[in-house]
Amino acid sequence: MVDLQLTSPAFEDGETIPERYGYNEDNVNPPFEISGAPSNTESFLIVVDDPDAREPAGKIWDHWVVWNIDADTESIPEDWDPGGAGAVAGENDYGETGWGGPNPPDREHTYRFLLYALDDRLNLGRDATKDDVYDAAEGCVVGKAQLEGTYAP
Repeated sequence: MVDLQLTSPAFEDGETIPERYGYNEDNVNPPFEISGAPSNTESFLIVVDDPDAREPAGKIWDHWVVWNIDADTESIPEDWDPGGAGAVAGENDYGETGWGGPNPPDREHTYRFLLYALDDRLNLGRDATKDDVYDAAEGCVVGKAQLEGTYAP
């Protein structure tokens, strides 16, 4: 059985995220490929965050929170519009809805791209925070995958 996997044709796991995806560049999400979803998957949740932001920002910085991604999704294109696909994008820590690209203020940071397979859809509005989404997803996670990439100022 294949485990849930999240990959990107734009960068390999642990490698450098191309500059164009940065907040002060094109500020678009990289493309992703999803495989190995459990058969009872009803939706996906993606969270992109920066644990290295604890020092300069005082918290893990949230760059993208998207839920209710259709269970049959196998790829997410660059500069994706989640709403056009029936998914919901929440607010990032820039105070904006949708993708907020890497923008480390001090040094190279490692970014986590977290994919969760859920056995339900989440009934949350666009104003939901990452914590709200995680609370709503509790008990619904049937698979998890992680991709990491680095980005330097």
